[in-house]
Amino acid sequence: MFTFGEKLTGNDLKRWADLSVKYFYWGPSLSQVYAELKKLEEQDLVASTIVSEPGIRARRVYEITRAGVDAIRAWSHSAPVELPVLKHGVVLRLWMGHLNDPEHLKSLLTEHIRNLGEIRDRAGAQALRSDRDPAWAFTALSLRWSQRYFQAEIDLARGLLEDIDAAAREFGRVDEFDEWGMPKPITPGSWRTHDVGGADPAGAD
Repeated sequence: MFTFGEKLTGNDLKRWADLSVKYFYWGPSLSQVYAELKKLEEQDLVASTIVSEPGIRARRVYEITRAGVDAIRAWSHSAPVELPVLKHGVVLRLWMGHLNDPEHLKSLLTEHIRNLGEIRDRAGAQALRSDRDPAWAFTALSLRWSQRYFQAEIDLARGLLEDIDAAAREFGRVDEFDEWGMPKPITPGSWRTHDVGGADPAGAD
């Protein structure tokens, strides 16, 4: 955000992140923003000054230093591209679908689809706002990717609504349950022989 040439407070950074970066990466808390600003200033990657205006409480504003520009440019050009970490609460509940009933799982998915539609629309609205300034061309590009990403997630979730019925039918073939009503696999512990780094189409859990 500093690379767009503005002096920003911690509150500014938090608000800006909530308007853009959170749609495709992360929405930090205000305390996290200020903690990172302190670290960056200690490393001379940003510098701060106190701004006082008549009738307005003094504010500490930050701006990027030359060392900061060099560091972020080097990271952007050369840092390894990491795979995104997926933490999907809805799919985790589906994975534990044997503890639930199919209709409730469908209601969770329906709510998930509704929430995704809202965030997809917000990302699209922010993309349109970014179109007003050519300096934000890549911001708009990223937000439009986010809009398409959330639409793809909606499409996947809608497909899962039908998949739940198929999974429920297959689960109905389980022959044996324990005293707590938990299903007993045909080959318990078979997952121990699987290679966690590769695929095992014949016996994936």
